[in-house]
Amino acid sequence: MATRMLLSMPLHAITEVYGEQGLRERFLLEVDGFPAPEAARLRSALDLAATLHADDRRVREPYVNHLLRVAIRIIKYYGVHDVDVLTAALLHDAAEDHPAELAGLDAAGHTHTELTEAAIAELARRFNPRVAELVRSVTNPEYDPDRDRHEQYREHVAANLERDPWARVIKVSDFTDNGVGVIHTTADKAYSSATKYRPLVPKLRELVGRPDTPLSVAAKDHILDQLDLAEERFAAILDD
Repeated sequence: MATRMLLSMPLHAITEVYGEQGLRERFLLEVDGFPAPEAARLRSALDLAATLHADDRRVREPYVNHLLRVAIRIIKYYGVHDVDVLTAALLHDAAEDHPAELAGLDAAGHTHTELTEAAIAELARRFNPRVAELVRSVTNPEYDPDRDRHEQYREHVAANLERDPWARVIKVSDFTDNGVGVIHTTADKAYSSATKYRPLVPKLRELVGRPDTPLSVAAKDHILDQLDLAEERFAAILDD
């Protein structure tokens, strides 16, 4: 596939036309100018993410596609080249979805919290404590089965993003992939996602606009436009 074409295509268009291989090539093109040790660390993080999520699917696509889009978006559209942030972006679901595999433990012999903490510790060992703490900030806890799951999710996101400005960058890219990308999934999944994510938009908009959110004005404006688009799509799904 032509490099210039790949660099100019929207991420979901790459997904539809070229699939995982196209997203991988786009990611490698984005990190091509990074210093060699940093580029190597990002490739290592991608390899780990791909291994952990090898059998995972997002309805119609390999799960790794989502992780690649989240990381590429942060580089391309947010202008962020912080390797710790990008490493955490690639691994943002690892401790939540595959804590036992990541930590090398038997899931049957440990609680959910023990597995999560062990997975976070392993990320600190493999990369560094900052990467591990960023992943912690975007890792959902075990929910109370007697309370609404979506409400608990939104409370957790708001609390963690209040205290961790860099985690906002990862979460907003994740949200954009799920929210703006809601039209790229099945009708049932789109309805579920819109119900889950729509009430979070005002909080994300407020957090993005804060002075301590470490993004340029141009990046913030881009994100706010994307949040508006997500809200339009949620309304089309839920208010029809």
